[in-house]
Amino acid sequence: MERGRGAPCAAGAKRPFCRCTLAISQGRTGGVTQVPGTTGRQGDRAQRVVLVTGASGAGRTTSIAALEDQGYEVIDNLPLSLVPRLLLGPPMGRPVALGIDVRNREFSASRLIELIDRLTREPALDLEVLYLDCQSDELVRRYGETRRRHPLSPETDPAQGIAMELDLLAPIRMRADVLIDTTGMSPHELKAEIARWFALGEAPGLLVSVSSFSYKRGIPRGLDMMFDCRFLANPHWVPDLRALDGRDAAVAAHVQADALYAEFLELVTGLLLFVLPAHLREGKSHLAVGFGCTGGQHRSVAVAEAVAAALTEARWHVATRHRELERRAAAVPGVAGIGLGQGT
Repeated sequence: MERGRGAPCAAGAKRPFCRCTLAISQGRTGGVTQVPGTTGRQGDRAQRVVLVTGASGAGRTTSIAALEDQGYEVIDNLPLSLVPRLLLGPPMGRPVALGIDVRNREFSASRLIELIDRLTREPALDLEVLYLDCQSDELVRRYGETRRRHPLSPETDPAQGIAMELDLLAPIRMRADVLIDTTGMSPHELKAEIARWFALGEAPGLLVSVSSFSYKRGIPRGLDMMFDCRFLANPHWVPDLRALDGRDAAVAAHVQADALYAEFLELVTGLLLFVLPAHLREGKSHLAVGFGCTGGQHRSVAVAEAVAAALTEARWHVATRHRELERRAAAVPGVAGIGLGQGT
C-alpha cells in the first residue's frame, strides 16, 4: 500500500492526502503541491511539512521515527510560537516532520488550529496534518502494559486522562488531512503505513485506498465508500479452499464463477472510475473504498484485488490492504500483542 497519487486532471494537481484505518483519514482539502522535499524559496517548490499530533499512546513517537527513516528532518514539541519562525526561516533542504502533543507547554487546541490555518496560507509551505487516533480501551491497555502515567491523569489510572485528552483533541482531529487509527496495530505495521503514505519523490494527485474486511470484526472507520460482498459464492464451504484466501487463484476463480460477480465488478469499477475524477477536481487527495464479507478472507479479498487491478490499469494510484489477513499474519509468536506504548 505505497503512497501514491492519482492521474492528472484538467483541474491540475492537488495537494496529496490520504485517510487509512489501519489507516483512514478525514480530509481537509485545498492548496497546490509542488514536488515535495524542497523549500518554496528554492524556485517554485514548496517546503513539505508533516505536522504529527494525536492521542498520547496512539503512535506519535513511532510515526515521527518512521518519518525520520524516510528522510524527514524531525523536530519534536517545539513551542508553538516558534514554529512559524522555524518553517519560514532559512531553507531546511529537506521535508520536515513536526511533532506536537499535549505535553507541549504552549499547547491548546485553539492555538494549534490557528497555527495550522496560518501555515496552510503560506505559499512557501505544503502543510500536511497527520492525526494518530486510537480507541479508548486500546489506549488504556497500552498504558497498563507500560505502567506509565498519562500526561493528563492525576492518578495512576489513565482512563480519565485519556477521556480528557480525546475531548481536548476533537477539534484538531476534525482538521486533520490524514487520520490513522492505530487500534490493533503493531509498531511495525504503523511504520509501514507511514512509509506508504509519506514516501518522498512522487507527483501529487489522488490515492485510492482499497481494503477488505470482516463484518464480524467491525467496519473500518473512515471509509468513503463501502460494498458488501456477502451475496457472492462463499469459498469457505469448499474444503480445499477454506484455508486459502482471495489472493489465491483457486479462490478468485470460485468467486468469479458466481453468476452475479461479473456485473457487480463492472458496476463497482464503473462507479469508481466515474467519481474519481470528480473527487480529484474537488481537491480530494485520498478516497478509501472498503469491501466486506463475513470473514474477510475470501470474497472481499478477491473483489478488492480485482477492483484494485482495474483501477491500476486505468492509471490511478492504488494502495491495497487486507485487514483480516494482516491480523492473521501478525498473530505469529513474537509479533502478536505488541503495543505502541505510552508517548508513541
